[in-house]
Amino acid sequence: MSFQYYLYVSDSKVDMLLAQMDAAFTRKRSTEVSLNLKLFGGKRATETSPGGERTAKLQRVVRYLEEHGDLGTVDEPGQFFWGLLPMSWGPFPAEPTLVYFGGSTGRTVVGLGGSGHHILGGGSAPTGVPRSVLPSMLAGLRANPGIGALTEAIKHEVDGAHKGALAAVLRANEVMPGPEQNLEFVAKRLLDGPGPTADGGHVVLGTPLYVALVD
Repeated sequence: MSFQYYLYVSDSKVDMLLAQMDAAFTRKRSTEVSLNLKLFGGKRATETSPGGERTAKLQRVVRYLEEHGDLGTVDEPGQFFWGLLPMSWGPFPAEPTLVYFGGSTGRTVVGLGGSGHHILGGGSAPTGVPRSVLPSMLAGLRANPGIGALTEAIKHEVDGAHKGALAAVLRANEVMPGPEQNLEFVAKRLLDGPGPTADGGHVVLGTPLYVALVD
């Protein structure tokens, strides 16, 4: 049996999406979860477990995105995208409030970023603008001198801001220390496009609802 070990869960994104989901779907999923738990005699224990409540809400949102939302893949992202691939991750060098996950499918280079307090067990309180917001995330990446210089050189080109952001993702993946781990995630797409280098390829940047270690 393969288990998921959650590394990162954004309760704020989950709650925001949960509040916008179709009410009939939410009632249906809540009833199904309640009945299933009752069958196994675990209803009361799960209701009093913060971890169980967090996982139940996350699973409802992911199921809704699968059935009713625009959930794509890393290579073909929708508004949201799912992936399972080897990634390096951790506090971003030069900007520890930003947690970053970087990997590649072979066709697409993917970077995911968010606030470090969403790491389970991290415990630090949020400060300032959340790192899941694109301008704040890019500012965190540009704290690396090499990335800052790279994006500064590109910004005056046609569509320079977009190209610079994609270039920042490529460079961020290069500077993240290893080792890689096998990670599964669902993320909100923030931007994507062809890589701004001669060898082409595709680049996508997102912010995760969750990231889990999968054996």
